[in-house]
Amino acid sequence: MTDIRKMLLSAIVALAALFVWQWWQSVRRSRAEAVGGTPERLWPTPLQMLIGFVVSFFDTLGIGSLATTTTIFRATRMVPDERLPGTMIVGLTLGVVVQALIFIAKIDIDATLLLLMIASALAGGWLGAGVVSRLPRRPIQVGMGVALLLAALFMAVAQLNRMPVGGTALTLQGGALWLAVGINFVLGALLMLGVGNYGPTFVLLSALGMDPRAAFPIMMGSGAFAALIGCLAFVKRRNQVNQPALGLAIGSIPGVLVAALLVTALPIGMLRWLVIVVVLYAAVTMLRSGRHDESRTVAP
Repeated sequence: MTDIRKMLLSAIVALAALFVWQWWQSVRRSRAEAVGGTPERLWPTPLQMLIGFVVSFFDTLGIGSLATTTTIFRATRMVPDERLPGTMIVGLTLGVVVQALIFIAKIDIDATLLLLMIASALAGGWLGAGVVSRLPRRPIQVGMGVALLLAALFMAVAQLNRMPVGGTALTLQGGALWLAVGINFVLGALLMLGVGNYGPTFVLLSALGMDPRAAFPIMMGSGAFAALIGCLAFVKRRNQVNQPALGLAIGSIPGVLVAALLVTALPIGMLRWLVIVVVLYAAVTMLRSGRHDESRTVAP
C-alpha cells in the first residue's frame, strides 16, 4: 500500500475517533442537563437498527442512503423534520467511514488519482458552496437526470455489445486526469444542492475507460471526509436525535460489510449492470426531486 493511501486511511480513522469522542461528550452534556427531568432515551429499537442496515447496504452498492432514510423517518415520524439532517448524517457516517476504509484499502487504484479526486470534491464542496447555492436547483436536477438517463442507455447498449464498453484502467493520465478532477470539483459543489454524486461518478469514470470498481474508493473517500467534517458541526450544536442516530450507526456497519463483500466479489460484467441500475436510480431520483421542487414553487 502506498504512503498516500496510508495517509488517507490514517486521516479518516483520526477524524472518526474525534467524531465519536465529540458525539459521546454531546450525549453526556445532554443527559447532565436533563437531571430532574426525563433523560433522553439512548438505546435504539430493533427497527432503527434495521433501517441502518438496509439503507447502508444499498448505499455501499452506490444507490445512496439519504433519500431512503428521509422517506422512512418521515413515514414513521421518528425524527422531527428540523433535526432530520443532523440525525441522518451523524447516524450514517460511521458506515460511510467503514466503506471508505474497505474500498480504499482493498480496491487497487492509483493513489495519486484517488487523492486528487477526493481533494477536488472537498474543494468543490467548500469553495463552490457560495456560488452553487445561488443557482436554481430544479434545472440542475432535471438536466443531470436526463443526462444520466442517456448515459445509462449508452452503457446498456455497450453491455449488449452494440458499441465499445468502458475499459478496465485503474488510473488516468494527462488531459483525462485533469478532466476528471475538474468534473469532480463540480460534483462536489453540486452536493451543496443535494445533488448526489454516485451516478455521475460512475458515468464519468466509465466514459474515461476506467474499471467501475475504481469509482467506489473515490466516492466513499470523498463521502467519508465530507460527512465527518459535517458531523463535528452537528454534534457540537446537538442537531441530532441520539436514539435513532445510534440505531443507524449500529445497523450501518454490518450492512456495509455484507454489501462490500458483494461488490468486490462480482465479475466485471455483472458489476457494470449494477452500475447501470445505480445510474438509472440516480436519474429517476433527480427528475422526481426536480418535479417536487417545481410543485413547491408554483403552489400557492
